[in-house]
Amino acid sequence: MKITFLGTGTSCGVPVIGCQCEVCRSTDPKDKRLRCSILVETETTRILVDIGPDFRLQVLPVPFRRIDAILITHSHYDHVGGMDDIRPYCQFGEINVYADPIARKSMLQMLPYCFAEHRYPGVPAIGLHEIHAGSQMRFGDIDVLPFQVMHGKLPILGYRFGRFAYITDMKTMADDQVALLDGVETMVVNALRFDKPHHSHQLVDDAVAFARRVGVQRTLLTHVCHDVGLHEEVNRKLPAGFELAYDGQVIEIAD
Repeated sequence: MKITFLGTGTSCGVPVIGCQCEVCRSTDPKDKRLRCSILVETETTRILVDIGPDFRLQVLPVPFRRIDAILITHSHYDHVGGMDDIRPYCQFGEINVYADPIARKSMLQMLPYCFAEHRYPGVPAIGLHEIHAGSQMRFGDIDVLPFQVMHGKLPILGYRFGRFAYITDMKTMADDQVALLDGVETMVVNALRFDKPHHSHQLVDDAVAFARRVGVQRTLLTHVCHDVGLHEEVNRKLPAGFELAYDGQVIEIAD
């Protein structure tokens, strides 16, 4: 199974508009971060997790073929703002999107023209499905287990794909949901920056502690902002087994 990081940045992306910090001025492509999203693929199945406002730019370099499912973590704009750009993929048929009840309700309000009974010609053909934490799913040859994390006071979803788990925008996670990660070896988890606590996001130290609690072998940090520092400098000071993910990075997960 192949994981491609389409975006690893926060809601503002990096560089931030108008910012002149060393990260935003960096010429290292690993310091350029679009909004968070990953593509999970086998030879026969393709799953997108989140579809933010940078989706069009993110998929232009990616081979064009059917997307079997779009999994939504939550309905904040930086995670769903690219939904209309799914239109080219509708030539393969209706696009099935999966979200928890809160996100599903919000998306119906945000994008009513996509879900109207009589749709305007040309709008994307989307099937919006409600899913729940703890309910196993399967798309093609990929098993998916949604689990719940807390984005401040908002419950959102993370996703497990066999030995791999993906979490973004987490602040805390209940013990019964952590138990669903038993056996995960590689995890992606959000780490906003090193200092200045945030009400709904983990910092780097929080992410490190959480990964050690789960007991994974490899942790890639995502949803990071420009305050985290330069990519190469941060990687040098992270503990063994931890690294900053970067846009365009590809990792392989064994079956």
